[in-house]
Amino acid sequence: MKLFTSLLLAIFSISVTAADKPNFLFLLADDQRPDTISAFGNDRISTPNIDSLVKRGMHFTRATCSNPICVASRAEILTGTHGWENGFTAQPGDRMNEERLSWWAQTLQDGGYETFYTGKWHTPGNVISRGFQETSGFFGSGGGKWWKDLDDWKGFPVTGYRGWIFNDPATKEKFPDLGIGVTPDISSLFADAAIEVLENKRSGEKPFFLSVNFTAPHDPLFLPTGMDGKYSIGDMKLPENYLPVHPFDHGNFGGRDEALLAWPRTELAVKDLLAMYYAVVGDMDKQIGRILAALEATGELENTYVIYSSDHGMSVGSHGLRGKQNMYEHTINVPLIVAGPGIEAGTSSDAQVYLREIYPTTCELGGLAVPEKVSAKSFVPVLKGERTDQNETIYGYFREYQRMIRRDDGWKLIYYPQLDKRQLFNVAEDPNEVNDLAGNAEFQKVENGLFNQLNEWRKTAGDPLLESTE
Repeated sequence: MKLFTSLLLAIFSISVTAADKPNFLFLLADDQRPDTISAFGNDRISTPNIDSLVKRGMHFTRATCSNPICVASRAEILTGTHGWENGFTAQPGDRMNEERLSWWAQTLQDGGYETFYTGKWHTPGNVISRGFQETSGFFGSGGGKWWKDLDDWKGFPVTGYRGWIFNDPATKEKFPDLGIGVTPDISSLFADAAIEVLENKRSGEKPFFLSVNFTAPHDPLFLPTGMDGKYSIGDMKLPENYLPVHPFDHGNFGGRDEALLAWPRTELAVKDLLAMYYAVVGDMDKQIGRILAALEATGELENTYVIYSSDHGMSVGSHGLRGKQNMYEHTINVPLIVAGPGIEAGTSSDAQVYLREIYPTTCELGGLAVPEKVSAKSFVPVLKGERTDQNETIYGYFREYQRMIRRDDGWKLIYYPQLDKRQLFNVAEDPNEVNDLAGNAEFQKVENGLFNQLNEWRKTAGDPLLESTE
């Protein structure tokens, strides 16, 4: 089967010439819940530009981030491997397994693409060494000497992106005049940089890969220009799985994310947070509209795959949590939209796909062989309407505290190794995960089957927690 697949890829790669290779525009949000897009049924938020991508392409209802931490999720995306393969799970002392990795941008560059990076860089190593030939509007650490303590919109001390700065990783020049840390209008600066690439930096002789990485709607949250009064507390609706406090310590009660919202999470505080969160998402949507307009002006929109997603979701009051370090659907599920040549407009798929599968998918769309070091598999057959499924089971993990399995039929088990505790949900019938069926005799066979299957995967995937307890 593997030989047959390789032959198909070889034939496909021969049929795609340099002249007709598609471009790739990858738009990545940061901490965006999958339900904060109006086209997905949220009538409390306005996202017309992301909605336009939904109308033009296919959106995935069960796209999944397996490790819900920014740096770990992005490492998976850029390498096409999970954290136990690439060596980076955001644990202290983690190091990338360089010899085992083929980087996404480098693969595309080697295949004849011009590669550009804009926005937040939150991955180990230098962006240039990861295959990106040029950066514009690059945002990373290194501005500590300009940093001044400040509070967010609600008066909470800023703890995210402290001292981050726009800079040029090639020349090491820094640009403090653009602001230190996240600023109210940072999404517009990323859009400006992406537009500069589309209008001025490409040679026009090669296809391009442009990765645009927003900080929105990650904390700290500030009201963007033009969003004043757009969203009010009175217009917000509590998540259906809202709780004042999570019923037990899931492994991150003392984490930075959870400290951003006082305990217990009151209804008023959650609605206030949602209003600001929506405003930041809405501003990002406006900037995405500018980028898409610039792409269309180049005349290359029809030959460009536009891929939109987020590195993971966010709780924002769901299940009594504020942050992302959990295995609930509002966090491991992410928005994923792909629009471009050959994709039927206005379609959706409930195939279970991983974020890290975007890498091999673009390889196949571009007629390039997927490197052997990439373990993720392409979901092009789903995009082309040739298949309706991708992964029969999806797995997730967060440090030593959480493990998760979700089957294609909707049964899902979350395991907390430090507590030896399980949660069992049928997300097909209970999408908000409010009815924990763990320990229910009626579903004991399902629970035990999932638990055994999860542990088999942990063994084959190289879960270091199992190694440390042997």
